Amino acid sequence: MNNGGKEKLVVEVVAAHNLMPKDGEGSSSPFVEVEFENQRQRTQVKYRDLNPVWNEKLVFHVNDVADLPYRTIEVNVFNERRSTNSRNFLGKVRVSGTSVARDGEEVSQLYALEKRSLFSHVRGEISLKLYLSAKEVVKQVVNGEDGAVTSKKTKKLQQQGNMVVSKQMGLQESTKLSMGLKNQGHMKPAEPAVGDIKPVVVTTVPGPVLPPAGGVPTFRGGHQIDYSLKETSPHLGGLSKDKTSSTYDLVEQMQYLYVRVVKVKDISVFGGNGELVAEVKLGNYKGITKRVPLGNSVWDQVFAFSKDCIHSSAVEIFVKESNHKDEFLGRVWFDLNEVPTRAPPDSQLAPQWYRMEDRKGDRSKSGEIMTSIWFGTQADEAFSEAWHSKAANVQLDGLSSIKSKVYLSPRLWYLRVGVIEAQDAVLGEKGSSVNMVRYPELFAKVQVGNQLLRTRIASPRPNRSLSNPLWDEDLMFVVAEPFEDYLLISIEDRLAPNREEVVARLILPISNIERRFDDKLVVSRWFNLDTQFSAPNQSKAVRFASRIHLRVSLEGGYHVLDEATMYSSDARPTAKQLWKPHIGVLEVGILGASNLMPMKIKEGIGGSTDAYCVAKYGQKWIRTRTVVDSLSPKWNEQYTWEVFDPCTVITVGLFDNSRVERNSITGNSGRDTRIGKVRIRLSTLETDRVYTYSYPLLMLHPSGVKKMGELQLAIRFSCANMFNVLHMYTMPLLPKMHYVQPLSVSQLDSLRYQAMSVVASRLSRAEPPLGREVVECMLDHDSHMWSMRKSKANFLRLTSVLGWFVAMSRLLEALRSWQKPLYSTIFTTALTIFVLAPELIIPCILLTLAAVGLWRFRHRPRYPPHMDTRLSYAESVHPDELDEEFDSFPSSRNAELIRMRYDRLRSVAGRIQTVVGDLATQGERFQALLSWRDPRATFLFVIVCLVAAFGFYLVPFRWVVAMLVAFYLRPPRFRNRLPSFIVSFFKRLPTKADSML
Repeated sequence: MNNGGKEKLVVEVVAAHNLMPKDGEGSSSPFVEVEFENQRQRTQVKYRDLNPVWNEKLVFHVNDVADLPYRTIEVNVFNERRSTNSRNFLGKVRVSGTSVARDGEEVSQLYALEKRSLFSHVRGEISLKLYLSAKEVVKQVVNGEDGAVTSKKTKKLQQQGNMVVSKQMGLQESTKLSMGLKNQGHMKPAEPAVGDIKPVVVTTVPGPVLPPAGGVPTFRGGHQIDYSLKETSPHLGGLSKDKTSSTYDLVEQMQYLYVRVVKVKDISVFGGNGELVAEVKLGNYKGITKRVPLGNSVWDQVFAFSKDCIHSSAVEIFVKESNHKDEFLGRVWFDLNEVPTRAPPDSQLAPQWYRMEDRKGDRSKSGEIMTSIWFGTQADEAFSEAWHSKAANVQLDGLSSIKSKVYLSPRLWYLRVGVIEAQDAVLGEKGSSVNMVRYPELFAKVQVGNQLLRTRIASPRPNRSLSNPLWDEDLMFVVAEPFEDYLLISIEDRLAPNREEVVARLILPISNIERRFDDKLVVSRWFNLDTQFSAPNQSKAVRFASRIHLRVSLEGGYHVLDEATMYSSDARPTAKQLWKPHIGVLEVGILGASNLMPMKIKEGIGGSTDAYCVAKYGQKWIRTRTVVDSLSPKWNEQYTWEVFDPCTVITVGLFDNSRVERNSITGNSGRDTRIGKVRIRLSTLETDRVYTYSYPLLMLHPSGVKKMGELQLAIRFSCANMFNVLHMYTMPLLPKMHYVQPLSVSQLDSLRYQAMSVVASRLSRAEPPLGREVVECMLDHDSHMWSMRKSKANFLRLTSVLGWFVAMSRLLEALRSWQKPLYSTIFTTALTIFVLAPELIIPCILLTLAAVGLWRFRHRPRYPPHMDTRLSYAESVHPDELDEEFDSFPSSRNAELIRMRYDRLRSVAGRIQTVVGDLATQGERFQALLSWRDPRATFLFVIVCLVAAFGFYLVPFRWVVAMLVAFYLRPPRFRNRLPSFIVSFFKRLPTKADSML
């Protein structure tokens, strides 16, 4: 029975580990039996093997794929007793249909074996792959038997193949399955032909890393790597008929069992004092509260158990002493079939008092516990702060770093300090004693936090005395609210190189500085300077009162750039008074990731990744929770931003959390490792359309470009008034002050670095902290660094833009050469008509552009942009150029390598120098027409201009143009191969190249 292309459920039984011996001789002969929708199949028997490896595929019919998330797959492990023709129970697993992946996205998942009854003796884990496929064929099942019909020859071949696989995978499988975890792990499928997957560690390379020749990592393991964008079809909440998921309509609904433990009372402890803990147990998952004293036994903690990990029918809550965790003081349990379901609009479920029982079942002396239990989704208020079952093995120190959080960047201001002049500056004792005739070299140094700028040294002026220096310079700084720093201004005298003496100083609190929102001039003020720098217990006479003339203001009319201009996510000015209402809403659903590369090595597990996402748009940063030990994490978290400008970019980055476990090898000493990044420009999205795509996570390493995995996102940009969105396209990109009082390019680069440092320092003090390496990655701190690869990529971008003009020139040359006489005749006729009726030129050009635009509408891009390796020149880059790009600044390479790179840079710069010189030469020839540098050429040019002036006056202009067009488009037989007399005359003009050394 074959349904052709209909999808079928494939349950691939990979292996099992640490099974219970049941044959009476310290071993077992296990086999696996899988049941789905009244279909039952089984694997072969692995005789006398407590760590069997099957690698068998069991295929089942699926009546309705849409109902698969509501179905359950029953997996039972038995021991075959050949002597009595019976079997023993070794464990079972119930897998929800939500864990079934698509074909090509399947990963090996580790499940802990559950008991069948209270008296079952079970241990061990089983590794399974579950996915849908239309290629597999369902085997015929014999009525009345559990096994599928297979011939002896086939069975023998399978056994031989499994023996070979087991020999090749022996150590690898035993390492991967010896993790002993009690939560569900997501691991890469083990392939016997390929070695262990090694973690990718992004570090500063100590020496040049030269991969094999070619440097094109397009193929890996004999397979071509797919860097393309893939459209996905997730079961989003907004597309279903379940109204309880309408709040999270861009993510897949995830069911959780929430247990809230509040407090306990009327409980007695031997000795009358001690600390209590509460333990919530569901199957093999166990969560423990914090320790509290007996007199104040209040926990108020929430535990969340993922529904796809629930393999038990009851949840138990134990109250224990902190130093006697093997014995409990009281217990209460709940049947999961009786647990209510809560929808997010409803209020939180009120906790109630429940009488606990002791070991003997007596409820009279065990006290009461206040708790509540319910089923909910990730839209529940308790989700973000709850303890999650999949983080059961995370240490207490790392629990705070795995929670989802929302951060806000501090509001940044530009601080403009105009240092005009100083009056009655008295030189210090050192400056007076060095040389009585020496002219003082006075300058002003301004410091805000760790930002330090200085003016130039005041130059001598005939109308000013030595003690009244004049600078008249503006210095710009970046400060953040709340204003806690001080403005420190000091006047210093430069005695010698690297030797200065402080003459006077001034300290101003930034909170008292005037704020301005437009280009109105700020009134300058005189401030008294402090000239006493002696110890507090020493007194010194004040001879003069020195002053400094300043113009200080907080600039609220600028937008403080903390990210690259081309990837800007916000362009609003700092002052809220200048903000305009938002024009739309951006909603992003972070669904999950797949096929991630292992980023660290954990003891007993091997390659692993603790992944979390960070998204940044405007001042709002979001951080998803960390999914521990998973190469295919699922977050299903949704976030919303207000949009003030459609021509902005949202950045989503994926990182590996290095603070989860200390016993791991990452090579980055506590720094979160970057996995990949995605940028999406909002102007490329259609309004009110949901984009569900899987974005490739591409990273450039010293060995080349690597695909680190894929990130699944759901994005929607909606607006209430389309006119407001279109009106934004006519507005300036930056606020008014950037054009009225523009800042120089060097100032903007320096201020951007300062702003990034301020944002990174503030976010690193949050809880959980957002590391500086994460902020720098999201803000593209290294976008200004030199790279030969980027230079070539930008050159190729420029050539592609100029390629349109080259194509038009070739087309014109083809028409001019009369290779196709019909087209040349039509073109000549059209030009003649335009010459005779010039009023038709502009309307025809505009109509042509509109027609081309309408014609291309049906071929418009239907997907958002993504990282392009070919455009980035990452596939064919030379290995040494990559090593140069990843080199530190200043360089840490050896002198010979730096010399080679310098020579290469000189050769490239030489070609650029030649092109620039040729452009300058052509411009100087135009200037030489009237410069009389060549008197004969200028005389000839002046005479031709006089004659042409009378000719153009006598002959109508349109006839002149018509004759020129006819002369230019004349047939080839009337042409000469030699250059025209105009080109020859122009090339003979003199240039300034003759005067260069």
